[in-house]
Amino acid sequence: MPYELYYWDGIQRRGEFVRLALEEAGADYVDVTRVPGRGADEMMRIMNSKTQPRIPFAPPFLKDGDIIVSHVANILFYLGPKLGLASKDEALRFFLNGLQLTVTDFVAEVHDTHHPIATTQYYEDQKEAAQKRAAAFIADRIPKFLGYFERVLEQNPEGNAHTVGDSLTYIDLSLFQVMEGLAYAFPNGMRHYSGRFPALEALRDRVRGRRKIADYLESDRRLAFNEDGIFRQYPELDLAS
Repeated sequence: MPYELYYWDGIQRRGEFVRLALEEAGADYVDVTRVPGRGADEMMRIMNSKTQPRIPFAPPFLKDGDIIVSHVANILFYLGPKLGLASKDEALRFFLNGLQLTVTDFVAEVHDTHHPIATTQYYEDQKEAAQKRAAAFIADRIPKFLGYFERVLEQNPEGNAHTVGDSLTYIDLSLFQVMEGLAYAFPNGMRHYSGRFPALEALRDRVRGRRKIADYLESDRRLAFNEDGIFRQYPELDLAS
């Protein structure tokens, strides 16, 4: 049976980290909410079930037969060994999971640049706070997080072609998505950091050039970045130059 990925249609957001792993592995999967006749209603029925045990709190979640796995890092921790995108070494697998959880923290901070007060309010209702949050994010948090991942790449005993071990893992794909998303949301801010994180920039380029990833990026399966996602391009928030 194909893997079934449940996430909102029309946006990359957190679901994209899982899609990239499935695409790189050439896995048989269904993006359920994009399938005519299934869609978001099916996803909501699972989440709101009154009888089904182990229901997920929110998407994305993955169904593999009778198994339901929620949360991006948890899904990738589950899929990694199955897709050949995680080390066979147990200690490295836990380190890999820790890196993905750090990506989760980083992505949450990206989200808060445009929704610093409440997710229930429109961006337009919190623009002043968003401008202050985005300025601090560009100045302090981008170099904090990217600097950490840069050090991890540089200090990999197997060389800096990959983040963990001597072959591609799902964290390489996730860092590609982070770098692409930041370049979309904060083009001026990221231009300010050009050349400061060379290992990450080289990793991004290598991932983009992988055959299956390149094919995916050119396909209609790859949703475009937009202002309903996590990485949003609001010029008034991109203050660095």
